[in-house]
Amino acid sequence: MGVVYFYHLTQRPLEHTLPVLLDKARQAGWRIAVRGTDPARLDWLDEKLWLGPEDGFLPHGRAGGPHDGMQPILLTSDKQAGNEATCVMSVDGAEVVPDEVTALERVCILFDGNDDQAVQHARDQWKTLTQAGCSAQYWSEESGRWEKKAEA
Repeated sequence: MGVVYFYHLTQRPLEHTLPVLLDKARQAGWRIAVRGTDPARLDWLDEKLWLGPEDGFLPHGRAGGPHDGMQPILLTSDKQAGNEATCVMSVDGAEVVPDEVTALERVCILFDGNDDQAVQHARDQWKTLTQAGCSAQYWSEESGRWEKKAEA
């Protein structure tokens, strides 16, 4: 049974935080689906990941290519990632349902703390997932470093 981690981004933007979390997930041996809602935004994230430092290269691809199944990290807007993901990282309000949390090793929901709509959506997701019995942790970087602020 997996756990869902909520990451409240207030100090660093998504393009800084996501590579750090992806690296940690890869170190754990997980295959990852980065699930977004906007194809243009996923294209932008794809470019940011390709432009990262050489020593921090994260092998990845955009969904819809001929080699989706071989990608250790797949950026997609589809709930059925083609890479047999064991970890889903939800960005920009992409939906996650309780059955996914229980079937995966980890779900990470990253949301922009400077966007009131994103914060409210994350609160709604927390409520839905925890009421369904999913284990959840809420992490904040408000102090300048990541701290666990709540657990259910």
